[in-house]
Amino acid sequence: MADIVRSLSNAKGDIVYSLRDELLLQIQKNFPLVEKPYSVIAERLGVEESDVLSLLKDQKEKNIIREISPIYDTKKLGYKSSLVAFKVSSKDIDSVTRYINAHPGVSHNYERDHEFNIWFTIAVSPDSRIGLNRSVEIIAKRSGVSEYILLPTLKMFKISVKLDTTGKEKERESIKKMVYDDIELSSDLKLFIKESQYDLPIVSEPFLELKKRLGIGYEELFDRFKMLQQGGYMRRFAAILNHKRAGFNANAMVVWDIDEKEGEKIGQKAAEFRAVSHCYLRPKYPNWRYNLFTMVHAKTKDESKNIIEKMAKEIEHYSKRELYSTREFKKVRLRYFTQEFKEWEEVAING
Repeated sequence: MADIVRSLSNAKGDIVYSLRDELLLQIQKNFPLVEKPYSVIAERLGVEESDVLSLLKDQKEKNIIREISPIYDTKKLGYKSSLVAFKVSSKDIDSVTRYINAHPGVSHNYERDHEFNIWFTIAVSPDSRIGLNRSVEIIAKRSGVSEYILLPTLKMFKISVKLDTTGKEKERESIKKMVYDDIELSSDLKLFIKESQYDLPIVSEPFLELKKRLGIGYEELFDRFKMLQQGGYMRRFAAILNHKRAGFNANAMVVWDIDEKEGEKIGQKAAEFRAVSHCYLRPKYPNWRYNLFTMVHAKTKDESKNIIEKMAKEIEHYSKRELYSTREFKKVRLRYFTQEFKEWEEVAING
């Protein structure tokens, strides 16, 4: 292992970043959809495939890599979703979060430093019998929560979690407006999504078992991934890292009170900061005045505050607030077209 975690150097011989850091960045950005992807990655880095496999297995065992899989677009697949904030007394947090997490559409759930202290994302399937709002009402009522805020996305400017493990990326990035092909989401493609959405094994031919399950060849397999990406159903195929284990210990949800009329311009500007992984415009309420939401990832609080202050100089706003997560209760990939959604609703309706 010591050999493959050597440092990479620039032309002057200065240590720039480790092979591990470059590998983690590569699999977040540009995972090859080919028969032997780890061999392609190894070639890019000038090492052997066995080196890449060994290092990735090590990072997976340490829970630095959460998952390598396709990232499908919830809204494009017909799911309704929202960010939700609950106000929960400290003595009830454990029981409330357990009930929230039991919903199969809850992918993220955190405690944050605010009176609205439990923040989670929830989605319901296209064939939901009760819908998003009613689902949240049921969760709130049955967990004893009387005050909450529903914060659906009004405008999405950016969603792209790519942690710069190397420190070599530029501070800003241009956000391209995507144009997608008009592709119908057929029953065959839904089945493909259902079968393909799980963690990719770290072996020389990681797509082999998926290909066998679907009864198709490699060419058709990768053509389907390409078709789903061209249609906007798949954003990309990539690794998701465990932020804190990867060294990003200061992850702040920064909320801004901005002029709604200028939301489009301000949101686009905020999204250009590379440290921002998520950027959304959401509604305001009498008890919640913040409508621009940005997730900022940094290695330290000082670094995070520095990024936020740079943003504040460019973003026209009335006020802002940094909400750091104090506890993580759930963070998983949403699983699409599964039976669990119907089962949860059946219990909710009849219970």
